[in-house]
Amino acid sequence: MKKKKGSIRRFFKHLFKRKLVIFAAVLVVFFVATAILAPVLTPHDPYKGDLTQILKKPSAQHLLGTDEAGRDVLTRIFYGARTSLIIGVVSVLISAVIGILLGLVSAYYGGLINTVISRFIDVLMSLPSLMLALALGLVFGHGQGSLMVILGISTIPTYTRMMRGQVLSIKNSDYVMAERVVGAKNSRILLSHILPNCFSPILVLLTSNIGMTILAESSLSFLGMGINPPTASWGAMVSAGCSKLLINPVYGIAPGVCVCLLVYGFNVLGDGLRDVLDPRLRGSL
Repeated sequence: MKKKKGSIRRFFKHLFKRKLVIFAAVLVVFFVATAILAPVLTPHDPYKGDLTQILKKPSAQHLLGTDEAGRDVLTRIFYGARTSLIIGVVSVLISAVIGILLGLVSAYYGGLINTVISRFIDVLMSLPSLMLALALGLVFGHGQGSLMVILGISTIPTYTRMMRGQVLSIKNSDYVMAERVVGAKNSRILLSHILPNCFSPILVLLTSNIGMTILAESSLSFLGMGINPPTASWGAMVSAGCSKLLINPVYGIAPGVCVCLLVYGFNVLGDGLRDVLDPRLRGSL
């Protein structure tokens, strides 16, 4: 037990050795806390408009002003954080589960299974992620649930290719061959020996992809292909605020800054995890 606690302590000591990673972690924690505590942090309703408060500039009552429906911009940003994080995490989990499973099966069994899965992944990779997401949006429609599925499908190739490479490098190792000799089932070998040894790169990829998925969600919402109104979305707020920059510049700029900071936080945190989990990279961040 003491050894386990010591390992965890060393892990976090190396992870937060760099101020840049600490700053990134603070950003992520701040936005997560904001999303969770949104109802407590603001007295305003994010969806109820007030026609007497349309496009007001920042004031004591509305710290970042109001939008075209008279809703408090800061409140909408708080709830937009919740939307972005939920979509980012769920979409990444969808793509990770499917992509990791495909990569495991493809590399371990090979043959026709590998050929079919590889061609499927090649088709997905031949299309830019944003274009693929837009195309899938026409099939699945708009809305938060559809957007999770769309972004999840569009990032499957990343996990499949990573997992396939990891499995190919270790499936013929001594401990795997020993399990085969004693008659262990393929499912046991895959889940008990191969998958745990691929955990480190999976964790790094998961962390980094949450940020990229949040950026993709904001991009789609900005283009009108993402979250349906009146649900709060940073991308939709930036899109609506672009035409109101002369009236209330904060309306369009603030949610854009939030997107940049949150994506930056996840990307740097992912780099920090890679730096810790791969000793060859330690100290290079």
